[in-house]
Amino acid sequence: MKKIVIVGRPNTGKSTLFNALTNSRDALVHDRPGVTRDMVSGNIPGRPWTLFDTAGLENAKSGIAHDSTDIAINAISNADAILFVVDGRAGLTPMDIEWAKLVHKKTKAPALLLINKTESTKRLSDIHDFYKLGFGEPVMISAEHKRGFDDIYEFIDNLYTAESTVYDNSDNKIKIAILGQPNVGKSTFVNRVLGEKRQIVMDAPGITRDTVKIPTHFYGRDIVLMDTAGLRRKAGVTDDVETLSALKSLDAIEKSDIVILIVDATKNIENQALSIAARVYNAGKILCVALNKWDLVDEIEREDKLLKLKHQFSNSFHQIIKPLILAVSAEKGTGVQNLFKRIYEQWDLSNADTPTSLINRIIEKLVNDRQPPMSRLKRPMKIKFARQTGHHPFKITINVGGASDIPESYTRYLRRGIATALHLEHLPIIIEYKKDENPFD
Repeated sequence: MKKIVIVGRPNTGKSTLFNALTNSRDALVHDRPGVTRDMVSGNIPGRPWTLFDTAGLENAKSGIAHDSTDIAINAISNADAILFVVDGRAGLTPMDIEWAKLVHKKTKAPALLLINKTESTKRLSDIHDFYKLGFGEPVMISAEHKRGFDDIYEFIDNLYTAESTVYDNSDNKIKIAILGQPNVGKSTFVNRVLGEKRQIVMDAPGITRDTVKIPTHFYGRDIVLMDTAGLRRKAGVTDDVETLSALKSLDAIEKSDIVILIVDATKNIENQALSIAARVYNAGKILCVALNKWDLVDEIEREDKLLKLKHQFSNSFHQIIKPLILAVSAEKGTGVQNLFKRIYEQWDLSNADTPTSLINRIIEKLVNDRQPPMSRLKRPMKIKFARQTGHHPFKITINVGGASDIPESYTRYLRRGIATALHLEHLPIIIEYKKDENPFD
């Protein structure tokens, strides 16, 4: 898959352009400069290219700005094409010239110069100055209003080769969201899986802001990793950028197939982590709790700590019998492959088709062992037929006669019995009832 990288100094509208070209809201957009930190990728609809949004290029000696600029420069070196974005309102700046020289030095890939924020020609600086950047004739656009995009699409279409007609169909890949509170090691975990420093890692909370989707191949499977911003309690969030980041993190749950909840094994599990787990289960997603920094836990305490955590999670949720809780060290890499082996197993189980005859035998035994209670109208519930009607989550539809108000306690009883019989203890199971209509009523 060919790579198109969007680059430029901070606050030129790169993330707005990325969202417009990918027809998404994947990149975090805010008036404040420097909001983008990690690299965000997405597909351009109808075109076999992957687009990358990068952090604004800055001359920083250390810190987040230095690390994010390093990641952006590495992306430039590996790009197949460049979209260099400048601010038409601000005019040509010395920083634009400096970073244009770096692009020319780092890559021979074709580049298109985009003068953004050109909604009004009255506020536009002299466009002839921008020829000094060495990218040829500039294209005037408005990323916010999607103006001038025909020239961008023409540039992209001219890049096509016979090799680039293979589409990166992410829909066929397992989407795995990495969630957790700030500073628990999510980005370190992602970098460990990728085998490279793709995400910024610092010993401070709130470094990751965007939900970053990264297609990769790990432990025999094609997957899309979704690194998310750390989630804090609402009371602790006062910044609007952090609020937007948190909303994107929660949205990643809905868009994922599997969620890996990273927690800090050296600390006690907070209610916030349990709240995230509840969201995952309620969404019907596969959840694995990764106890990160396990290498820092005293060996004498490990067994007791693991049992306590499993007990805490098991008693917190009725949607599942046995939470999948595994110890890892993202820093050292221990336990990471085993974790992916286990979640792939759960994915395959959730994807399997269960014979209808087997489901009915299981439910028949459960009903014989414990008869369903009478309804509020003193009518018995009659289970007539059951079948599997969905994957991811595993879903069973039961045709019933008589009572229609089946108590949640009896549904939980059936769910636990089915999960145990089919060895689906780690998976959320959805049970829905379909009322058989009586033509004589």
